[in-house]
Amino acid sequence: MEEILNLLKDNARLSVKEIAIMTKKTEEEVQRIMQKLEDDGIILKYAAIVNPEKDEANKDKVQAEIQIQVQPQREHGFDAIADRIYRFPQVKSLYLMSGGYDLKVVIEGSNLKEVALFVSEKLSTLEGVRSTKTTFILKTYKENDVLYVQDEKDRREGLQA
Repeated sequence: MEEILNLLKDNARLSVKEIAIMTKKTEEEVQRIMQKLEDDGIILKYAAIVNPEKDEANKDKVQAEIQIQVQPQREHGFDAIADRIYRFPQVKSLYLMSGGYDLKVVIEGSNLKEVALFVSEKLSTLEGVRSTKTTFILKTYKENDVLYVQDEKDRREGLQA
């Protein structure tokens, strides 16, 4: 299972036949393992990783990271407020954190004003939210082990006379 999962993490476009060859299993075994990974909720989705700077349709979107301090609810802890937050379509990621704040949210909007309105009118007004701190993502260099930048530097050493 782990071998197949690692192959799919690296390249979700691999066919069952290619995985079978690489793992020395039959196609039926691979298909059965993949189905079990999906049924057990280990594989949640197959998706393309898109470089936002090269995607013309979404090139101008704005992403922000918001640190949130919340008051946990009795008997539900952080889960109840997290449930309300991750349902907003602007929310791309949500994490429970240790340290100086409780939740980290990554959101996306069409422009700075849209993100600011979301934070001020939707997020900060939720019951249990004590404070928010917003920072804007200016450029993505690497995310989830994927490099978004091309190393175009000339690494050759210069000749000295």
